[in-house]
Amino acid sequence: MQTLIAALEEEHSLSVSEYEALLVNRTETAAAVLAQKAVAVRKQIYGTDIYVRGLIEISNYCKNDCLYCGIRRSNPACDRYRLDTGQILACCEEGYRLGFRTFVLQGGEDGFFTDAVLCGLVAAIKESWPDCAVTLSLGERSRESYQRLFDAGADRYLLRHETADPDHYSRLHPREMSYDHRMQCLRDLKEIGYQTGCGFMVGSPFQTAASLAQDLKLIETFQPDMCGIGPFIPHKDTPFRDRPAGSLELTCYLLSIIRLIHPQVLLPATTALGTIAPDGRERGILAGANVVMPNLSPAAVREKYTLYDNKLCTGTEAAQSRDALAARMRAIGYEIVSQRGDVAQL
Repeated sequence: MQTLIAALEEEHSLSVSEYEALLVNRTETAAAVLAQKAVAVRKQIYGTDIYVRGLIEISNYCKNDCLYCGIRRSNPACDRYRLDTGQILACCEEGYRLGFRTFVLQGGEDGFFTDAVLCGLVAAIKESWPDCAVTLSLGERSRESYQRLFDAGADRYLLRHETADPDHYSRLHPREMSYDHRMQCLRDLKEIGYQTGCGFMVGSPFQTAASLAQDLKLIETFQPDMCGIGPFIPHKDTPFRDRPAGSLELTCYLLSIIRLIHPQVLLPATTALGTIAPDGRERGILAGANVVMPNLSPAAVREKYTLYDNKLCTGTEAAQSRDALAARMRAIGYEIVSQRGDVAQL
């Protein structure tokens, strides 16, 4: 293990079988060593700065039927909503006043949000707050659609690949969804010029150390600007309702590995980490993460965007509690900053 960790720190690369060995032989000692090295690397590049993104969940309508997701189209218990342009711009206005300089528009694959609607929305945000970055996380679209949104002013796009193992992908998604298409979307986004983010669930049903090793190799080869990972948390209205949740410890272990693979990556301590443990977000930061994403959505809809059960949407997860979140970060030696927080260019 010492040899593998040293090689990863030096070369930022391992073989798939070596990544698998690093996972299979995980120990508390190895986790502590990886975290210490990951934090040292992250501090060399970003210091103690923690970037905040204002998350606006614009719609929980979705045409897809992913087996793990609470807003899947076949869930009749989902209380659907959709924000209009005025509501979204009001969220941005409040967020700007609170000190946010990146807005993340996230939602299901909702046919209401055509290119025309989204391009108008992105352009309006950039016109009103030109010093802010706009990140979209709206699923799979055509290359032409991605290009139009980029031309309208979108800076970043988050599209979790969910798993880099095609067989595993097929066990998490309906037949009409394709691993190859998901990967083509990611390539399109990067080629167009977006700061592009991918990511995966930790502990999702049927996941193995071998499939996680493929995720790590994908991050090494694809070199995303952002990478969002978090523990799988089941939702009561999905086929995976009785599956166990993913591990906080394994998620933090993987955060440290990802930081060493790709030192300048923007790495969130996700809402799922904060949901699975009261100090989950802090533990993510101490494992090498450097981004948090408080919720700017209108209070009336936050509880409706339920990708998984018991999702945090109040307390320090709410953007209005930015000062409380800053105090929690300060308590572990880090500072919330208001910059856009673009990926470092080394």
